[in-house]
Amino acid sequence: MGEMKEGLVIKGIGGFYYVQCGDVLHACRARGKFRKDKISPYAGDRVRIEVDANDEGYVQEILPRKNFLVRPPLANLDKLFVVSSVCDPQPSTLIIDKTIAAAELKGIEPVLVFTKTDLSDTTELKDIYGSIGIRCYFVSAADGVGMDDLRPELTGCISAFTGNSGVGKSTLLNLLVPELELATGETSKKLGRGRHTTRHVELYPVEGGYVADTPGFSTMDIERYELFRKEELPEGFREFAPYLGECRFTSCSHTCEKGCAVLKAVEEGKISRSRIDSYIAMYNEVKDIKEWQLSKTKNVSVSYTHLRAHETSLHL
Repeated sequence: MGEMKEGLVIKGIGGFYYVQCGDVLHACRARGKFRKDKISPYAGDRVRIEVDANDEGYVQEILPRKNFLVRPPLANLDKLFVVSSVCDPQPSTLIIDKTIAAAELKGIEPVLVFTKTDLSDTTELKDIYGSIGIRCYFVSAADGVGMDDLRPELTGCISAFTGNSGVGKSTLLNLLVPELELATGETSKKLGRGRHTTRHVELYPVEGGYVADTPGFSTMDIERYELFRKEELPEGFREFAPYLGECRFTSCSHTCEKGCAVLKAVEEGKISRSRIDSYIAMYNEVKDIKEWQLSKTKNVSVSYTHLRAHETSLHL
């Protein structure tokens, strides 16, 4: 019987999972039970490992997750930085709102970061997002404006950055975390290949926490893999909260009904027209999603949630 330790999965590659236990990084293999049940630890997972006399490590247990993303495979995120440029490319409020909603519904704190503020006016974006209760940062890599305000957001948490190509994620991450050495064009010097073609995820220590090196993570991943029910969608728009339950009809979809408290709040200027437009577009996209489609992503978490109950069977 080897020594049991608890640690954080930093990355998984080539059949090995690298687990940080205090100051020591262990290269571990997963027990056969994981492969049989088609379970894989994700970067960000808290795990229990056994280290034998030859200093070989084995993942014995994956501790319950508070959240996870399917693509990129990443668990226990505290914050998701939603990055958009103010121009070149032009910001899409629908894309931004989809990503915010996905984070909210996963129990991940969204943080908005608008880049290239030296190139265009930010008034409209501030009007839309300045009052919804989500922290917003307006930064410029060209002159460093806003970077000192943003950096403390990385302290003591596990975070990731998402945004479409061209919005400046790599430049932003290079300024915040120089050791990542990300080149323009979404290429990592550490891996030597473009990050749009790899799903390798690695956590890097920064400011007492970790940031995920996933610069190729875009809204395409959110749209394809993070599905949710239409009934859940209002919870992805936090400014709706004071009005939910106040509608005339309990089955109100908040899209077109008379007596809808959310739509009334929009008419009164309490909710942005842009945000309700995004909500309606998203509602129309998800209203016909079937339960079997949801199960493809929802059920991935079932095995992890109940792993504690199967702890003894994992020692194979």
